[in-house]
Amino acid sequence: MFYLRLEANIEETCNMIVVNNNNIPNKKIIESLGIVQGSTVRARNVARDIFAKIRTLIGGEISEYTNLQNSARQQAIDRMIIEAKNKNADAIINVRITTSMVMQGCSEILAYGTAVKLSD
Repeated sequence: MFYLRLEANIEETCNMIVVNNNNIPNKKIIESLGIVQGSTVRARNVARDIFAKIRTLIGGEISEYTNLQNSARQQAIDRMIIEAKNKNADAIINVRITTSMVMQGCSEILAYGTAVKLSD
């Protein structure tokens, strides 16, 4: 169980429990509210591509792309949380994150899970 960092609006994404399994320790799920999702589509940057190509010659992590992917994942998760909040959910279970190429140099990150209500 973890609480996510916040991208933009603290009130919208704070205090949402997000887990990648089907239960929450010491909590009872009383209602499933359905699937919630958040996605973002990101394109590579020409300047980043130049540095990345140089880095492939010398080896090592391509931090420009790592940072881009981390930011995209977090935005997708934040959007999923906002959708869950709109359903008055207390938590999101079974969270998964996928990625797919939309076109050359452009990929989608999708975060999805099941919004649930918890007993008090």
